[in-house]
Amino acid sequence: MSPTAKTTTAKTTTARTTTARKKTTAKKAATTTAAAERGTGSFTAEEKAAMKERAAEARAEKRSGSARKKAAEDAAACEAKIAEMPDGDRVLCERLHAVITTAAPELAPRLYYGMPAYAKDGKVLCFVQPAEKFGTRYATLGFQDVAALDDGSFWPTAWAVTTLTAADAKTVAALVKRAVG
Repeated sequence: MSPTAKTTTAKTTTARTTTARKKTTAKKAATTTAAAERGTGSFTAEEKAAMKERAAEARAEKRSGSARKKAAEDAAACEAKIAEMPDGDRVLCERLHAVITTAAPELAPRLYYGMPAYAKDGKVLCFVQPAEKFGTRYATLGFQDVAALDDGSFWPTAWAVTTLTAADAKTVAALVKRAVG
């Protein structure tokens, strides 16, 4: 093969490779754009923010030292998060916090996806989702699977809360005590 033919062959091979790369990149970009436009697999801005908060919480958990120090930091972070909420959510969450910590002092306050939560043996047992967190019309008191609320084959694990009357506070206290087991 002559030197000129080798150069021409090399240029053709390089051109084909470059064209193939461009097509692959363009195809990936089109697929990504189409998925984004359809909304498939997309998270809302609020959900993305909650995931970022949870990632920051996990990093903070890894950094903290002793168990006692970590528990104090977690409780302070929970109370700080409640204090920075808008008035309606703040008042409701303060009352729920008081009821939950009084009913089950063994639960450890902490943050869970940027929401006040209460853990038993390191696992979140219950949490309070403020209404403004995801733009809903009511706050939610939710229980995780470690909560001992089982009642047959069908039972509630979350309650909508708009206000907290004295009777409601008693119900919440009873639920929390039952959930702790």
